[in-house]
Amino acid sequence: MAIAKRFKISHDEVFPHGAFIVSPVTPVSDFDRSTRENKVQQVDIDTGLPIWQVDVLDLDPDASKSARTVTVKFLAKVQPVPPANESGGPITPVIFHGLSALPYVEKVNEDFSRIAWSYRADAMGPVKSGSSSQQSPTKAA
Repeated sequence: MAIAKRFKISHDEVFPHGAFIVSPVTPVSDFDRSTRENKVQQVDIDTGLPIWQVDVLDLDPDASKSARTVTVKFLAKVQPVPPANESGGPITPVIFHGLSALPYVEKVNEDFSRIAWSYRADAMGPVKSGSSSQQSPTKAA
């Protein structure tokens, strides 16, 4: 039996209380290939596509302080565009489509490690009233 390392998961399972974009979409740096003068964007080993990231605020009231902000990554030829912010506030509500998760062990300090999660999405879209993950996505190219 083959179990994939990365598995599909719905937006509502990861963000049942909602999610807000709190940063611009930026390229993920390839620290092995970058220098101080020349920043190189990381590419996915399997697809060769550039990797982009955005910071997201998880509105789960039970989430610990350190777990309230997560990073969601995208594989795309061009920089993904977040949905327009029509909330009237400084942060943008969002729904992620094609979301997947990858568990890994994060070493917090010499005596403590924990399970952490890496999230990847195919697209993101606006939150419309009355529905959550059924909205039209803004597809990453």
